[in-house]
Amino acid sequence: MQNNPDKIYSLSAVEVLNGYANGFFPMGDSKNTIDWYEADPRAIVNIGEESDELKISRSLKQVIKKSVFEIKVDTAFEEVINSCSKRPETWINKVIIEVYTELYKFGYAHSVEAWRSGKLAGGLYGVALRGAFFGESMFHSEPNASKVCVVKLFDILKKNRYRLFDIQMITPVFSSFGAVHISKKDYHEELAEAMRVSRKFKY
Repeated sequence: MQNNPDKIYSLSAVEVLNGYANGFFPMGDSKNTIDWYEADPRAIVNIGEESDELKISRSLKQVIKKSVFEIKVDTAFEEVINSCSKRPETWINKVIIEVYTELYKFGYAHSVEAWRSGKLAGGLYGVALRGAFFGESMFHSEPNASKVCVVKLFDILKKNRYRLFDIQMITPVFSSFGAVHISKKDYHEELAEAMRVSRKFKY
């Protein structure tokens, strides 16, 4: 993963959107500084074709069928991003939290949340820009809570005809969902196509 060696101590919403539009994403560190990265290869979930489907395990299908969690969208963004940051080593520092919360208020960043008994059990967040969604991070305090959020997000993106679902790097969870790596060249071609269309994150 390539990065810009110059340390950045502040970040604006416009800079983040411009970064995404050009294939870069910001990550922070414990000193509240920011670096820009460009993963090569890049990880995506295929979503551009009508035939693209998410791989869902039998056990997860049962969790969804039983409605174990109540799924909500954009009702607790700050709680989600703060929960995502609470791990021994995190790139979600104060600067990241502030700028993505600003993007949420502007209507670009979104959270998908899993609730159980009135408590947030898991969630994810990312940024929707034109025809692309850039997934950022997820967390769970109960098994499968973040996974049901991925399924809901995928459904939202498919319903609204998004062209690109970017997850930057493959994790074991997204590997189980069928995420794939593509080359930097292919990624930029898909990104350019996604930036040429306009989509709404309707749920």
